[in-house]
Amino acid sequence: MDVIVDGAIVEKDNATDNQDCHPQPTKAEAMDAVRTLIAWAGDNPDREGLVDTPERVVRSYEEFFSGYGQDPLEVLNRTFEEVEGYQDMVMLRGITLESHCEHHMVQILGKAHVAYFPTNKVVGISKLARVIDIYAKRLQTQETMTAQIGDTLQEGLDARGVAILIEAKHQCMTTRGIHKPDVDTITTHFTGVFREDPALEQRFLSLIRAGTY
Repeated sequence: MDVIVDGAIVEKDNATDNQDCHPQPTKAEAMDAVRTLIAWAGDNPDREGLVDTPERVVRSYEEFFSGYGQDPLEVLNRTFEEVEGYQDMVMLRGITLESHCEHHMVQILGKAHVAYFPTNKVVGISKLARVIDIYAKRLQTQETMTAQIGDTLQEGLDARGVAILIEAKHQCMTTRGIHKPDVDTITTHFTGVFREDPALEQRFLSLIRAGTY
């Protein structure tokens, strides 16, 4: 049986069992860790305003990191072949993206633009956004996330090519450290015909800039 390890599909026999290597703490242990951080920051975790904070943080983390344990390829399983001969790119522009930097565990906020060139089947457009969410809701670097999303769409859709561009602001840079709030980080990943045909790559990028056909 295949399993997901670090976003990749590998055979069960060759996979590293992350649960065995890094057993998941209990909810109580996670809440204790939050109390420790509150105390380390210099406050009293037992005062009225903070006494319920550990549970709230744990619930937030369940949402922030819900992408772990989900199989993005499974999302792409249901496709449609009745496309009436459609032979052009399918593009979603401006998909809201919320992730967390794996170095500082603060937010990465931005937008993803993605397109694929179908062969003889298409997928429901919401599934493209769902794949993006699965990878975003993990501890990430933007570079890794961009490649993971693009390669998964390429594999899951057996597409002639995939293009993805992510533009995002990183709070590890905007609200701490160097404090540069207006800087966007832009990453791209192209496969298949988008990589082979510069004109098609430029068409994808121009559609992002133009905001309309």
